[in-house]
Amino acid sequence: MTGSTTQGIKTVLHPVSDLAKAKPVYEALLGMAPQADAPYYVGFEAEGQHIGLVPGGGPQAMTSPVAYWHVADIEAKLAEVTAAGATVKEPAHDVGGGRLVATVTDPDGNVLGLLQDR
Repeated sequence: MTGSTTQGIKTVLHPVSDLAKAKPVYEALLGMAPQADAPYYVGFEAEGQHIGLVPGGGPQAMTSPVAYWHVADIEAKLAEVTAAGATVKEPAHDVGGGRLVATVTDPDGNVLGLLQDR
């Protein structure tokens, strides 16, 4: 099989109904304060992994955590996975700071995230 490789799963986003209630739980779990703390997003950097809290269900009414595979070229990877049978759920878009994210579903409906830092 040819194509571009991923850099692994480095980001997991958790949908939460109330950031104020969820934040202390994750602070206790991770043993640290968040590095990003805004009304629309709370993010932790823990041992090379980014753990994010997204209020209101997150992108496309996310209902469970989504793991994001880091890739060098998000459009190329989207083309590869859709050619292999995945369906685009959320097209690639900039979420700030040059970071691009997208989600696809596998044939069973599992959501897979893709993330590219520019």
